[in-house]
Amino acid sequence: MTDPTETCPQEWIDLAHRLADIARPIARQYFRTPLSIIAKQDDSPVTIADRSIEAAMRAEIEKTFPGHGILGEEHGSVRLDAEAVWVLDPIDGTKAFVTGMPSFGTLIACCVAGRPVLGIIDQPIQEERWLGAAGRVSTYNGTEIAVAGRETLAESVLYATGPEMFVGTPEEARFARLRDAMRFTRYSGDCYAYGLLAAGHVDLVVEAQLQPYDYCALAPVIEGAGGTITDWDGKPLSIASDGRVVAAGSTALHRAALECLSA
Repeated sequence: MTDPTETCPQEWIDLAHRLADIARPIARQYFRTPLSIIAKQDDSPVTIADRSIEAAMRAEIEKTFPGHGILGEEHGSVRLDAEAVWVLDPIDGTKAFVTGMPSFGTLIACCVAGRPVLGIIDQPIQEERWLGAAGRVSTYNGTEIAVAGRETLAESVLYATGPEMFVGTPEEARFARLRDAMRFTRYSGDCYAYGLLAAGHVDLVVEAQLQPYDYCALAPVIEGAGGTITDWDGKPLSIASDGRVVAAGSTALHRAALECLSA
């Protein structure tokens, strides 16, 4: 087999599409219906939709590649020392999901040696799918896409899921400095904002307190569209990253953002 960090195997891509196809009808079944919301230990919400989607995706992975590892938000991890590890977030943006906002997404990633080589962002309600894979140009619903390429903060648009992820943290003042340097800033979007960045509609997404299942799928999509995505120190993202993410539509903009965020 070719080196998956250079060229992602087609059979992995095929499986990722099947996983997204499995997730879509389950998400649609529960969207804008009365749901019991369960608070996890970190106070984040989870529903039967999250758990059902992840269980179905895990079953398909086990059937197709029983030797691969799995790291999921809802059902834990197995075989994290495997050659390939699938990282799953059945509903990224559960708060959006339970309030009827179609900006949530299903995130599917495959990592080799801890580094993401394959990622899907899938919006089940609007039937939008971004795919990124090593050795390929990223696509939106099968059509190749590219970032906008703006280079200065003053002409660029920043997204973050919410300002509360920075409140009371060492990053609060640093993010505020960046926000004030932008053309304008919008909140919400979760993973959807990264898809918009990859397609050239958004210039910068900066977040913190993310988990591997929140960001692993994003990296191949952004990179395959010509963008740059790292942690706040400029290091490539991996399963072991600290959860602070900077995604930009050009290397110059990424560099400017890191300088603005520097302590």
